[in-house]
Amino acid sequence: METVVFFQSSRLISQNLPKQAVLLADISLEDLQNCGIRGFIVDLDNTIVSEDDRYVSPHAESWLAEAKRRGFRCFILSNGKRRHRVEYWSRRLQIPAISPARKPFPFSFYKALAHMQISPQEAIAIGDSRHTDILGAFLLGCRCIQVASLPHPPRWWENLFGGWVQFSCPPEVLLWPLEALAEPEEVSL
Repeated sequence: METVVFFQSSRLISQNLPKQAVLLADISLEDLQNCGIRGFIVDLDNTIVSEDDRYVSPHAESWLAEAKRRGFRCFILSNGKRRHRVEYWSRRLQIPAISPARKPFPFSFYKALAHMQISPQEAIAIGDSRHTDILGAFLLGCRCIQVASLPHPPRWWENLFGGWVQFSCPPEVLLWPLEALAEPEEVSL
């Protein structure tokens, strides 16, 4: 009986999590904790930083640092083909990463969960693409939040499927140019 009550309350609480957020930093870490989330799998390209390296999602680095301070486990999954770039952001954010992750296939999601030592029910996937991040979370059986895609050169499937695949960052959101950010001190994972 207690298991059923916990499941029901957990299900009710998880309904309070948003399905979408404009920016990564708009997601409440307190709400994630209250829903039993212990770690998250986050996309890099167009979620944290635009794939053409022009923009960084405002407050994303401080949000990730605060998440780690609160005890969340973090992992980056990127379909990006430029491994050196993913490695750079992995070092800068001090978060392990897999690239190319081949999302939405669940193999890299399972590797991320194993690394974080959490179950799919304790994880949330956060990313900008329905066909990779959100579908991958669905196949894994974990919750997910889609964030607005940072401005970037459109790819053929975005031209073809448009808003079904991603939703764009609203023009009134002030984005941070990457060159305006200071380089962090060198750290090793």
